[in-house]
Amino acid sequence: MTDIHPDHFEMRRLESLSNTIFGVAMTLLAYDLPKAGDFKNLPGWTDPAGELTKSLPDWTDLYHLYAGRLSGLILSFIIAGLFWFSHHRRLARHPHGRRIDVILNLFFLLSIILLPVTNGLNGSYRLSGPVAVLYGLHLTVIAGLNAWLWWLATRDGRPHPELLPAVFPFLVFLPCTAIAVFAPQYVQYFWFLAFGALLMRRRFGGQRA
Repeated sequence: MTDIHPDHFEMRRLESLSNTIFGVAMTLLAYDLPKAGDFKNLPGWTDPAGELTKSLPDWTDLYHLYAGRLSGLILSFIIAGLFWFSHHRRLARHPHGRRIDVILNLFFLLSIILLPVTNGLNGSYRLSGPVAVLYGLHLTVIAGLNAWLWWLATRDGRPHPELLPAVFPFLVFLPCTAIAVFAPQYVQYFWFLAFGALLMRRRFGGQRA
């Protein structure tokens, strides 16, 4: 008979809650995309008297209005998807947890809830140093909590190839946040390095197999 501590929590119960939170957060990433009326705020749409000089947007208008925010949305959506995948793999391998595990998981889900907020700021003011740093700190917190939870789930003395890919995004986001202090206009390209965790998981997972 398996002896389970009475304070242990069945971690799979978090699946329905985490699915809802990830689904809502990933949907709200598109909430701050520009609306039709925002074209009127672009240069060239009004004359000095405030009268509209254009009625339909051209390709340049579409680029100026959507390019930065859409790229930020795609980046945040992919990052959220990677953490959702990692989160569920961890819950499947860690069926029971202590109270600290549940609390850390709730803080991890809270950090996911806040992703549309920092993503909206980053999409609108991606060239701002403080905004880039705030976005980087948020991604670092998410990655750090995820790595911490993986470490707690794999403390059984056996080798776990999943742990290194879980730590890798944290090791990427931390120095990238420092880059954002000095060069926010370039740091956008470095966030994508965190996707190397996928390659690491495939490589180490293949070696284990």
